[in-house]
Amino acid sequence: SGAGGSGSAREGWLFKWTNYIKGYQRRWFVLSNGLLSYYRSKAEMRHTCRGTINLATANITVEDSCNFIISNGGAQTYHLKASSEVERQRWVTALELAKAKAVKMLAESDESGDEESVSQTDKTELQNTLRTLSSKVEDLSTCNDLIAKHGTALQRSLSELESLKLPAESNEKIKQVNERATLFRITSNAMINACRDFLMLAQTHSKKWQKSLQYERDQRIRLEETLEQLAKQHNHLERAFRGATVLPANTPGSVGSGKDQCCSGKGDMSDEDDENEFFDAPEIITMPENLGHKRTGSNISGASSDISLDEQYKHQLEETKKEKRTRIPYKPNYSLNLWSIMKNCIGKELSKIPMPVNFNEPLSMLQRLTEDLEYHELLDRAAKCENSLEQLCYVAAFTVSSYSTTVFRTSKPFNPLLGETFELDRLEENGYRSLCEQVSHHPPAAAHHAESKNGWTLRQEIKITSKFRGKYLSIMPLGTIHCIFHATGHHYTWKKVTTTVHNIIVGKLWIDQSGEIDIVNHKTGDKCNLKFVPYSYFSRDVARKVTGEVTDPSGKVHFALLGTWDEKMECFKVQPVIGENGGDARQRGHEAEDSRVMLWKRNPLPKNAENMYYFSELALTLNAWESGTAPTDSRLRPDQRLMENGRWDEANAEKQRLEEKQRLSRKKREAEAMKATEDGTPYDPYKALWFERKKDPVTKELTHIYRGEYWECKEKQDWSSCPDIF
Repeated sequence: SGAGGSGSAREGWLFKWTNYIKGYQRRWFVLSNGLLSYYRSKAEMRHTCRGTINLATANITVEDSCNFIISNGGAQTYHLKASSEVERQRWVTALELAKAKAVKMLAESDESGDEESVSQTDKTELQNTLRTLSSKVEDLSTCNDLIAKHGTALQRSLSELESLKLPAESNEKIKQVNERATLFRITSNAMINACRDFLMLAQTHSKKWQKSLQYERDQRIRLEETLEQLAKQHNHLERAFRGATVLPANTPGSVGSGKDQCCSGKGDMSDEDDENEFFDAPEIITMPENLGHKRTGSNISGASSDISLDEQYKHQLEETKKEKRTRIPYKPNYSLNLWSIMKNCIGKELSKIPMPVNFNEPLSMLQRLTEDLEYHELLDRAAKCENSLEQLCYVAAFTVSSYSTTVFRTSKPFNPLLGETFELDRLEENGYRSLCEQVSHHPPAAAHHAESKNGWTLRQEIKITSKFRGKYLSIMPLGTIHCIFHATGHHYTWKKVTTTVHNIIVGKLWIDQSGEIDIVNHKTGDKCNLKFVPYSYFSRDVARKVTGEVTDPSGKVHFALLGTWDEKMECFKVQPVIGENGGDARQRGHEAEDSRVMLWKRNPLPKNAENMYYFSELALTLNAWESGTAPTDSRLRPDQRLMENGRWDEANAEKQRLEEKQRLSRKKREAEAMKATEDGTPYDPYKALWFERKKDPVTKELTHIYRGEYWECKEKQDWSSCPDIF
């Protein structure tokens, strides 16, 4: 398939899977600058590209002799076929090379993105580099002169040898050496000239580079300003529109006399006080009632009540030990200049940026991780399955169910402090208990261990990395989730998909999940591949769609899974039927309606959830005060508690205090480490308390595994080993 080009750039014909009707179609593929694009034909290259995939974020997997797959987390997946095995190998090698290069470039651009106003340092650096180059070229010249001098001497000796009376064959040899010596001198000369040319080029171009770099910087600043202006205008327009729709037609003058509180007394277009005011994410679309006032709801205790909410909860708890709380204080309506915070975050990792609690929900990341257990009964059911393939269907449904709570949850959980823990003891009611601990601060990582009397253990270590890209925010959880069934020893593992938060700057925030999950049963070799289809405005498909296939070790499909990550998952038994050309075309489960099984259905949200951060019934109970927990438990975290009680200004101050305290203890640890290494005593960096970092026996990754003892310490109320973090 005549692929030209060397190195990691190339082009040529490949067969691309289009759909079940047309099968594989021949397409012209071009790989350059870390992008793989394709066209219907070579001629089309000038005007119509049919699709492009960025290799920096793509996975390249080889299927069989001629087939391979390129996928960037679900948004695009190309199933490709080369004309021969050799051809496939050439493409895969080129793609891997291009990917490595693209990833490196991305890492470099990320690192370089942090320094501002470097034009001066750039100049001095450039001059230093050129100076160094110059001196190197001088050294080369000196070497060249020496080579010439010694070369001449060498040739003289060789000529003398020729005049001696030597056997004929040695004359041939001497001639050969002579030729080689000459070639050597010519080459070294050429090399020096090339170096000189290079230096000349570097000098002439450095000025151009400087100019274009400056131009790019100015452009970026202009863009930021324009974006900010646009965001402001959009905001004012939206509010003007709201104001216009509220005013009664007959009283044009009486702004604010409409029944709706949407128009505050000053009228909606007054610029002085709300120059680029934005509102906390979920309310961007619903404008605040008089700014600064808390939204009063029947559930918020008035200012007159003397007992703090914490106290109320404690009393409530003592009265009814078994009753779980069904509500939390309603979310107050604070305004916030969103853009002033967000513009500093572009391209950076959000875990490193101090965010005010206005963006948060009153739960920590450890509590969010515990929410994965909301549909624990799916694992109870899986534990009872006799058939391992059926069991895998339930495990897959459990995997999908953990995303159902995210659909409206646009606020971010609190970043746990190092050493923070969260326990959930539901042994009596649901047969399981769970423990999470924040085991690393940079990158933020949490370890989680849950065990059930109903025959299963779930463990995971999740590191969250996130990138803010201007209009959207990508959250990539890294780490493997393990689920082990005690009776059979079936051990499943999988990883989470990417979550994207859209409309960060203006409009209503919404969340999407995209990518693929491969669940593997390490004991039997059964697999389930789940595809989370990214939302597309143009697609006729149902939104938030998830499809899946459960296969045995030979690759034969036994079950097809279909559903959405926010509603339900169903599965069908797949009966293979012989296709036209001998292969087995899979019969879609819809034809076998009788085999349809509802695996999972989402629980409805509690009443008034929209005023309580869209928490599920389980989420509402997680931060309820409980006695006897470890002193590091998230329920005892003061800034989070203040925030839940609607005291956001105090919460912000408290959050800063806690983060400063964490910084100081890190500095102290580092100082101890320095001291220890100086006097030769071995020093151990930070160690988690309830989890131990070791090689996972199944995945061979280094991960934190529960070492036990937590529940025993709770029984004895012996928390002497816990650090003081709050």
